[in-house]
Amino acid sequence: MTDEQGTGGAILVVGGGISGLTAALEAAEVGNEVFLIDKSPYFGGRVAQLNEYFPKMCPPSCGLEINFKRVKNNRKIRTYTMASVSSVSGGPGNYEVSVEIAPRYVNSNCTACGDCSAACADEIDNPFNFGMDKCKAAYLPHEMAFPRRYVIAKEGLTADGAEAVKASCKYDAVDLDMQTETITFNVASIIWATGWQPYDPVKMDNLNYDQSEAIVTNMMIERMAAPSGPTGGKIVIPGSDKEIESIGFVQCAGSRDENHLEYCSYICCMATFKQMNYIREQYPEAKIYVFYIDLRTPGKYEKFREKLMADENAFFIKGKVADIVVDGDGVTVVAEDAVSGTKVEQKVDLAVLATGMQPSLSEGGAPAGVTLDENSFVISDYENGIIGAGCAKKAADVVTTTQSSTAAALKAIQVSRR
Repeated sequence: MTDEQGTGGAILVVGGGISGLTAALEAAEVGNEVFLIDKSPYFGGRVAQLNEYFPKMCPPSCGLEINFKRVKNNRKIRTYTMASVSSVSGGPGNYEVSVEIAPRYVNSNCTACGDCSAACADEIDNPFNFGMDKCKAAYLPHEMAFPRRYVIAKEGLTADGAEAVKASCKYDAVDLDMQTETITFNVASIIWATGWQPYDPVKMDNLNYDQSEAIVTNMMIERMAAPSGPTGGKIVIPGSDKEIESIGFVQCAGSRDENHLEYCSYICCMATFKQMNYIREQYPEAKIYVFYIDLRTPGKYEKFREKLMADENAFFIKGKVADIVVDGDGVTVVAEDAVSGTKVEQKVDLAVLATGMQPSLSEGGAPAGVTLDENSFVISDYENGIIGAGCAKKAADVVTTTQSSTAAALKAIQVSRR
């Protein structure tokens, strides 16, 4: 076990997505020492997986690269990937936090030269692309990964693959005997910026996600549309490279449903309108069908919605989807039109499930010292310096998330300076 004795007023930020990066930078740039951890092998969170994000329709590099540079240049911030909190003890101003760091099997000698990946014949499902393609078992998580260091999925290596990877590295960076390490942090306050995960579409039996490659999720569309994604930026039916002539968006897939996520996930309508833009750029004449309960595009997003609703090849059906029927050459989306009262059965080449935002802490229960609400969002305890930020606190878009994280940093700073 290693002790990391922070200076007085140190802050731990759990989660290194756009929320955690923002909170860490805000705290460090006014003088607080910050420990920033993330359970993934890279920082950037869900934003790194997007093709574009609101409100400026920027690629992830637009916001993340400058934050990565600020983190690297700030001596007040110490970063740890593949790290998760195992225990918390103490109280405000004097927390002792144990953090487990999982083995990466690549040490700090790594120069990201790629020789290990080139030598590795073993492949795994690419986690960054939601398994839509394969990557080597020795891999760089994605093209703009920070830290820029390879990681090895040891469980995906054969004996021959392990030998090849070890032999390929001239920097002695591959360490397949690496073990889990525990580090103890002493901090004044803790910001939980653990983000969100897409709701598991398999749980919605009626939507038959696992029965056809023609049924995908909105995050899969983001990865397909990204130039660095599994299809090189082309939105197609996965596994076939078949171009589409029609597409159906199924809103509130899991959200606003007492059997799944009872709340509105806030971003799904805007994400669909954004993805309609992707479709139009590639398929100007494709038919687009949007099945919705309500369209929620608050404030500045209203004009964006109006433009896309004026599309003559876009059709909006107010009605919750009851079923998706898998056909031989496509899928049929079944819903009741709440306006006309008629049953709608629309066949499309590709169905997109607008799966809801589920807080990452919904799996595994509340960490020590953290209180969650009935939907597993963090309830901030400002007095004791346990503070939720971003999508760990509530479903939100990127702008709202960064605002929330700035506020969380301010509260953590106040606790640290009592």
